[in-house]
Amino acid sequence: MLDPISLTAVSAVLGAVGSGMANEAGKWAWESTGGFVRRIAGREVPAPTAPGELDAVARMVSDRLRQDPRLASSWTAFASRVGGAGRVGGAGRGTAGAVPRAGQPGLPASTRFFTDRKEALKSLDREASRRADGTPRLALVHGAEGMGTSALAVHWGVRQAGRFPDGQLYADLAGTAAAARGTGTVIRALLRQLGVPDEEMPTSADRLSEFFRLCVADLRLLVVLDHVQSAAQIRPLLTSAPAVFTIVVARNPFPGLDAVRVPVGPLTDKDAVRLLTRLVDKPAIAAARATLPTVLARCGGSPYALRAAAPRLTTPAPGTPAGGDPVRAAAQDTYGSLEPGTAKLYRLLAVREWPALEAAVAARVTGSTTEDAERRLDELANGLLLERNTTADGRARYHYRPAVRVHAEAAAVQEDGIAACSAALARALRWYVDLSTSLAHQALPESWRVPAPPAARGAPAFESRGEALDALVAESGNLIQAVHCAEESGDPASAVRLCRSLWPLQLKAGRHETLLPALRVGARLAEAHLPGSADAGALHAQLAHTLTELRRWDEAEAEALAAARAEESAGHKRGQASATEFLGLLRLRQWRFQEAYECFEAADAVLITMRADDDGAADVPRARALLERHRGRALRGLGRFEESRDRLDTALGHFRADGDTYNTARTLTDLAETWLDQSDVAAARPLIEAAMTTLSGQSAEYHVAYLRSMRERCTAGERDSG
Repeated sequence: MLDPISLTAVSAVLGAVGSGMANEAGKWAWESTGGFVRRIAGREVPAPTAPGELDAVARMVSDRLRQDPRLASSWTAFASRVGGAGRVGGAGRGTAGAVPRAGQPGLPASTRFFTDRKEALKSLDREASRRADGTPRLALVHGAEGMGTSALAVHWGVRQAGRFPDGQLYADLAGTAAAARGTGTVIRALLRQLGVPDEEMPTSADRLSEFFRLCVADLRLLVVLDHVQSAAQIRPLLTSAPAVFTIVVARNPFPGLDAVRVPVGPLTDKDAVRLLTRLVDKPAIAAARATLPTVLARCGGSPYALRAAAPRLTTPAPGTPAGGDPVRAAAQDTYGSLEPGTAKLYRLLAVREWPALEAAVAARVTGSTTEDAERRLDELANGLLLERNTTADGRARYHYRPAVRVHAEAAAVQEDGIAACSAALARALRWYVDLSTSLAHQALPESWRVPAPPAARGAPAFESRGEALDALVAESGNLIQAVHCAEESGDPASAVRLCRSLWPLQLKAGRHETLLPALRVGARLAEAHLPGSADAGALHAQLAHTLTELRRWDEAEAEALAAARAEESAGHKRGQASATEFLGLLRLRQWRFQEAYECFEAADAVLITMRADDDGAADVPRARALLERHRGRALRGLGRFEESRDRLDTALGHFRADGDTYNTARTLTDLAETWLDQSDVAAARPLIEAAMTTLSGQSAEYHVAYLRSMRERCTAGERDSG
């Protein structure tokens, strides 16, 4: 059995706690660990942020514990309480051999009429079934757009589903430089498909890759990574796990990837005719005998082009496609058959690469009704000019193939002109600004950080905050694209408003890695165009919050200080106090408890000067109660337990009087922690029970799991003392 005070054991506890800060229980455990380490060292010990720093802290702790049996006993009990914090199932979750829970859908639907590709399928069969030798089981499927590379990977996966009983994961890495999905975002998407909650994923990018590999180590799993552009983009996702097969799909082979290459070229004329026959039946092929050679030449063996050409076999466009691109040629041919209103929608929606289009934004861009836009979008999807996806709640969302969007955008410039394209883009941008503020307000109506929603402009209304937050999550890709669009269009006001509307996603959905690039843009634009304003302060604070959660603490500190300066300059006291509070919370995360206390004192000093007519004045009593709780946390970290409990009791009284069950339970937990720090389980137990009762019926699995571990420590302590 591993000695709990050995260097290996202490390092494991510090590492596990540091990786579990994505939820409230994990943050508690980290903060508690900082206070315990301070008491062991007899001085302030900065929180480790790099592996070398963690090793140094672990070594110091282990050495001190060996010198003091009383401390060693306390540490052993403490480690048993925090070691599995941040995971509902305890320390076993997220380790090798983890069993996936039901997650989000994996592979997209396979195509109905899949033709040929026998050699490519055999290559995938061989790589999937070869003897494990410690190298990643990896294939690179590559071919020009429209040749069916993605369809091949998905079709093979569907055929081989029985080989992968633990799941088939899919991630689309497509996107422009502004909207491309970062590696961390992709790993999180794959983990969600495995059923791992966001709250159990490490917050820092450097630990996320290791966590993914540990989760899949003993699983029989297929991973399909689509539209990959470089080896660097996916290297953190690759694993040598013997039963994990990764299929990478790309336009061209690229260096730096030790994979079996599976080229996908044009279909032969024989296979092209076979595909067309399956699509339209033999009599139609016979009727088009005279024009079929022209169709085959124009389609160039592209399955996409052949599918698009199937309805027009007897009236094909003449000649081979200009530039040899059958996808653009197919788009042009289908475009020529559209009615004017549908053709206009096709053109104007393409002036920006929106990740997921819906009828509402299409209606705003074209000035039509939602019903009319819905019909036209469906027509474009049926003609293969748009790709259709259906959401879990049955709504249709659309996107362009890259080459098709290039065609549509070129047609818009040529037929509508630059001015009309710019106006269409401005209308789309205005829609996303209005939508984001409406959804943000519905998701977090009490927050002064969320911009006021617009007057009724067609944005959807939701019955609950949760539904509004889900809608905001679903639109996040479009909103991030809209931020970049606003920047490039010279519209900083829209970019700022969009970024401020992302606050519920930061606070409630934890999409920090995804939102970070957009928040950087917003803060930069606010500083450049609105210096010393409340908007600048708000965006610096939002950026500080996300950087803190991502453990980029030096950057977070600079942004929190910038937020406080801007809010003070704007005379916005509520914002100034909040920015100073953010800095204090960062100091707690860094185990700098005295500085944290001083920040909370400074924030309270600002709040008490606010007048009744100041912006945010209605929130002051609650804000001051939160600061009392935070000061109690800082004092606990300093080992000043009696003073800590005085502060926490004051905060608890306010939260109970206000009916705030969430913060009541958090403060009861804080109070119980102070007693456990002093090994007084008799005083801690009723507080733990009260916290669990308060949380009854609420969605607080991680908090409740943490409270259970505290209660188990109480039981163990009572047993030992008895």
